[in-house]
Amino acid sequence: MAERYLKIMAIVFFGIAGLSFCVSMNKPGDTYDVSVTQMVDADKGLDLRAVGEVLKKAKTAEEFEKLLNSPDTGVNNLDLNADGKADYIKVKEFGDDITKGFSLTTEVANGEVQEIATIKIQKQGEDKAEVEYHGNQTIYGQNHYYRSSWSPGFGTGLMMGYLFAPHRMYSSPWGWGSYPGYYHSYSTIPFNNYSSRWHNRLGSYNTSSSSSFGNSIRSPNFGRNANSIKARLKNPTASQKSFQSSFGSSARRSGGFGRGFSSRRSSFGRSSRSFGGK
Repeated sequence: MAERYLKIMAIVFFGIAGLSFCVSMNKPGDTYDVSVTQMVDADKGLDLRAVGEVLKKAKTAEEFEKLLNSPDTGVNNLDLNADGKADYIKVKEFGDDITKGFSLTTEVANGEVQEIATIKIQKQGEDKAEVEYHGNQTIYGQNHYYRSSWSPGFGTGLMMGYLFAPHRMYSSPWGWGSYPGYYHSYSTIPFNNYSSRWHNRLGSYNTSSSSSFGNSIRSPNFGRNANSIKARLKNPTASQKSFQSSFGSSARRSGGFGRGFSSRRSSFGRSSRSFGGK
């Protein structure tokens, strides 16, 4: 019993001594901030059903790109590099005589291209088409598909006419640091606000775990993944995992990153220091 008592007293003594040492090392006026990192979910920044609603309004691929990046449409809330600004989405057209497609990409850093999603449109009649939206698995997870149907009077006739008439396929000339004159960056909004914005504006979409079009045509950006993504990914590549692990550790040491992080403050006075001694 005496030996156990002495052990307990020793633990209490060294605990108090350690606390006293920490307090003595710091001035009474110091304040310490502890930041808790909260990565933004990448897949919540761009609802593919909302993309489908915007596509219905476009007449050409170039106009589609313009609508995707307009703050007035409110469809793009994607922030893969976590700078608080919506990422510019590029559109590249592809396809054959039967099926047409769009590849949506963004650059998270100079030269680092990430494919976000692909859209395939397959003509079923004079004014009818089946449309499939496939989210890139690194962002949306595996087997993320939406489908919808275009029919006469649905407001898609001009896009159908454009896609299935002879023309030069559009490939966005814009990229990192080079944007069209009409474009200006804008801040992203919380996911709940973004979701509410589209709650009553979405048409009819079916979900699926596989493609109904097969692999007759493939996106020219298939498999293109950027490493320097700071948003939370559903199915990151090995390189993306490595970057996020390294970046996350660095960010926590320096007080957090991204749009969302919470701070807990233990106050001893007026001045402030970041957790980790920076």
